[in-house]
Amino acid sequence: MAEICTHLVVSGRVQGVWFRRFTQEHAQSNGVTGWVRNLADGRVEAMLCGDERAVRHVEAWLNRGPDSARVTSVEATDVSPEQFESFEIRADA
Repeated sequence: MAEICTHLVVSGRVQGVWFRRFTQEHAQSNGVTGWVRNLADGRVEAMLCGDERAVRHVEAWLNRGPDSARVTSVEATDVSPEQFESFEIRADA
């Protein structure tokens, strides 16, 4: 399967509900690398890289989020593959 990277911006009630931590756990358990961070406007931004099937699985999960979140939209754009060592939670933008 091909290696891909997808940049996502998640809108809704996605901050203050453990969204970044759940994203990190889901990415790590699927072998996906990249990062996630809060944006100043209340959205969450993420970069997912790895096996296409694994990235798509995590992307699908982000459309739901953890139980306490309320995802209203996810903007996803495939981008040129990048190499990351792991999946990290970055400082807020």
